[in-house]
Amino acid sequence: MQHPLEITRTNRRLLEKILNNYSLEQLNTVPDGFKNNLIWNIAHVIVTQQLLVYKLSGLPMIVDAEMVEKYKKGTKTEGAVTQEEVDKVRSLLFSTVDQTEKDIEADIFKGFQEYLTSTGFVLKSVQDAMNFNNFHEGIHLGYVLALKKSI
Repeated sequence: MQHPLEITRTNRRLLEKILNNYSLEQLNTVPDGFKNNLIWNIAHVIVTQQLLVYKLSGLPMIVDAEMVEKYKKGTKTEGAVTQEEVDKVRSLLFSTVDQTEKDIEADIFKGFQEYLTSTGFVLKSVQDAMNFNNFHEGIHLGYVLALKKSI
């Protein structure tokens, strides 16, 4: 069985291709019928992984509070992002996963706050959080693919 972080990395490589092959204007476009754009979806999966794995474990997150507020569940695209913000998102795509892997190896995940997701899954451990995160990232990869066709 593959480690959940390998699945996360595979998904992130697909998202990285979007960042590398779409212009800033395209990344910021919110097509008719959608409430978010490509860059929001990509940043959202980074923030969500941090919330699920680190915050629910009672540990500090790698991403800053401003990014969390902008891309957490329940938010939507509020305006165009800059190239600098896109570059920050690109750098966090893999650095967050790499740090999670190091933190697993260092055995820092001790506690976990049980969490009922909006889809009805109850997360009871960091392992549950990583598994659910992959499900969540798959949903947003689907949104990204749909957005690509609408741009």
